[in-house]
Amino acid sequence: MPNPALQRPAAETQYAEELSRLRKADRAPRPPGWQLSMAAVRAFILGDAALGASAKLVLPVALVERALVTLASNRALLLIGEPGTAKSLFGELLAAAISGDSTLTIQGGAATTEDQIKYGWNYALLLNEGPGERALVPAPLLTGMQRGQLVRFEEITRCAAEVQDSLLSVLSERVLMIPELGQAAAIYARAGFNLIATANIRDRGVNEMSAALKRRFAFETVFPIGDLDQELALVEREAQRMLAESGVPAAPPREVLEVLVASFRELRAGVDLDGNGMERLSSVLSTAEAVSVACAIGLRGHYLRGDRGTPGDIVEALLSSAVKDDPEDLKKLRRYLDQRVVKRQGAAWRALYEARHRLGG
Repeated sequence: MPNPALQRPAAETQYAEELSRLRKADRAPRPPGWQLSMAAVRAFILGDAALGASAKLVLPVALVERALVTLASNRALLLIGEPGTAKSLFGELLAAAISGDSTLTIQGGAATTEDQIKYGWNYALLLNEGPGERALVPAPLLTGMQRGQLVRFEEITRCAAEVQDSLLSVLSERVLMIPELGQAAAIYARAGFNLIATANIRDRGVNEMSAALKRRFAFETVFPIGDLDQELALVEREAQRMLAESGVPAAPPREVLEVLVASFRELRAGVDLDGNGMERLSSVLSTAEAVSVACAIGLRGHYLRGDRGTPGDIVEALLSSAVKDDPEDLKKLRRYLDQRVVKRQGAAWRALYEARHRLGG
C-alpha cells in the first residue's frame, strides 16, 4: 500500500498491487529485460477490467502500442506536445510497468550538466584514492544501463545542445565510456535499457535538437484529449483522488466540473461549444491544469465555506491559471464571460457569469 504520508508516490508504489496482479497473470512473451509483456503494459496504462487494471490515461491505443514497440527496439522515444498533455505521466507509467522503477529521471533545464546525466565523482574519495569505482557516483543514465532499465529525460530541449549531444554515443552504440577508469572504461547497456524523453512544443527553438540526435529518437506527439466526456471523466476521477489525499471527502459537483472542462476546452481551442470561432488564450489550459483547478475549487469550498465548491470559484481559478504570460488574456477572459457564457443555459453557467466581477478591474 502507498505510504499515506507521501504527497506523490512513484507510479510503481502507487500501483504496486495492480502491477503485481498483472505480473502473475501475464503469460504473453516479454521483450528482453521487461517485467511485463507489451499487452500487459498496455492494459496497465489504458485499463482492462478483466485484468483488474484501472485506466490511468486517455490516449489512442495506437500511440501506446507504437511507444511500446519503440522501447523494445534500439531507438529512444521522444514524447512531444503542449504542456499538460500527460507526457511525463505517460513516461512514468511506461517505466513503472516495464522496468519496475520510474525514478531514474533526469530533469532537463538550463543548469543541467553532463555529469547529472551520466556520472560524477565523490571528490573526497577521488582525492584520497584516485579515480576508481568507489569514487564513481552513477547518474540516472549509467544506472539505467547497468540495471537494464528505462531512463526518463524530462524536457530535454531545455538543456544546452552540447549536453543533449552527450547522449549520441550511448543511444547509438549502447555503451558509455568512462575514460578515468582506464581498462574498466566501457559500460555496456543491459537488455531492457532505453530512454524516454519529453519536450514541449512551446519550447521549440529554445535549444533545438541536432539532426544526429533526432535520428536516434522515434517522435510521438501527445495531443489534448479530443472527447469532452472522456476529459470530464478523467478530471473528475483525478480530482477525487487528489482531494481525498488532501482530506476533502468529495470532488466538486458534477455540474461544476462540466462547466470547468467545457470552458477550458473552449478557451484552449478557440472554438465554442456550438463550433463557432472565438478568441483563444495564449496560456495553456490543459487537462492537467483542469485537474488542478478542480482540486482548488474543492479545497476552497471544503475548508473555507464547508461546501463542495461552486461555479463562481471557477472564475478565480481561471484568473490564476489562465492569465499568466499575456495581459491580453485577462481581456479575452472578460469578453468570454460577457459574450459567450452569458448566452448559456443552466444554473451552473449562470452562476459562472454572475461571478465575473471576481476578475477585478
